[in-house]
Amino acid sequence: MPTDTATPTVKRAPRRGPAAPAKTARKPAGKRVRPVEPTVDDTGWVLLAAIVAMLCTIGLMMVLSASSVEALRSYGGAWVFFTRQVMWVAIGAAVLVGAALADYHHWRRAVPFLLGGSFVMLVLVLVPGVGITAGGSSRWLGTPSFRIQPSELAKLAILLFGADLLARRVDLVSDWRSVMRPLLVTTGLLAVLVLVQPDMGTTLLIFFIVFVLMFVGGVRLVPMATLGTVGSVVSVVLAKVEGYRWERVSSFRDPFGDFQNTGYQVAQSLVALGTGHVGGVGLGASRAKWGFLPNAHTDFIFAIVGEELGLIGTFGVVGLFVAFAVVGVRTALRAPDRFGALLAAGVTAWVCGQAFVNMGAVTSLLPVTGVPLPFVSFGGSSLVVTMAATGILLNVARQARRAST
Repeated sequence: MPTDTATPTVKRAPRRGPAAPAKTARKPAGKRVRPVEPTVDDTGWVLLAAIVAMLCTIGLMMVLSASSVEALRSYGGAWVFFTRQVMWVAIGAAVLVGAALADYHHWRRAVPFLLGGSFVMLVLVLVPGVGITAGGSSRWLGTPSFRIQPSELAKLAILLFGADLLARRVDLVSDWRSVMRPLLVTTGLLAVLVLVQPDMGTTLLIFFIVFVLMFVGGVRLVPMATLGTVGSVVSVVLAKVEGYRWERVSSFRDPFGDFQNTGYQVAQSLVALGTGHVGGVGLGASRAKWGFLPNAHTDFIFAIVGEELGLIGTFGVVGLFVAFAVVGVRTALRAPDRFGALLAAGVTAWVCGQAFVNMGAVTSLLPVTGVPLPFVSFGGSSLVVTMAATGILLNVARQARRAST
């Protein structure tokens, strides 16, 4: 009996050991690693890519329809503008994919080259014999059949410059000499070169992009309000100086009041939109494109959308840009760092602001400024540069943090 009672006490002793604490020590180690690493946000970038693809598809379809009469009359073939647009969409798609795959932080190294190249090309545009003049404006470089518009590159350059500056000098954002002065001086020099082309629409868009960057970057409201007031006054003065600009500002309120002169284009645009009603007259059946509506396949392509596809088609296009804005803001809020948030906000403001200005001019809510509808209007430089900027936005979206992090 004594031996039987001694045996259990010997066997229980090894059960006291560090086995239980060792199991609990593994759990916190696994939990600490996952949240700190940003994860790919598949929802954001996939949705954004789908929106851009749909807008480009609508653009190709409407360019073919809106430009067929003008192409047949000017070049003897109805497919001329369409084939060019297909080429630009292919180039833009390649640029977009490249920008989407490249880490957006690498663009900081390209800022001096893009900014310097923009200045040089904007100066060359104004040199007689070098810049290409059309419609009273000198905005292009290249040949009559293959042209680039440096002002489009200037928008991307100033966006990257402003985002980089505001990200690097986050602690000095309240000091106007360190942040606002270099940003406004650089923007002002670019804007003056664009304005003398003349291209007031792009000039206003450049300032709008910078204004959004400063707001998102944390610049105080008082200097921003002062800047906005001064900018508004300057815009009115510039419109008054040039007679044709003031005529546009005056005529957009009542385009039918001067139907045969300054209000002709907007009046024809409203007629086309009204003809479409709810369901449209049918794809390819537009009457406005038969010489009645100038620039039907470029700045006023939204009017052809309304005529051929009706209210349903216009709501569809507007809805896609609203979706672009929602995804862009979401991307900015979930960006991995300050530079990414500024880039996402700037690209979103650029694309959606330009779309608003274009559609506002077509519907007589805003004066005509001559800016194209992003992804939809015919054009090479605008489409490729806009898709490059969207590719950067896609890369920020791919690196965006999930809500759980």
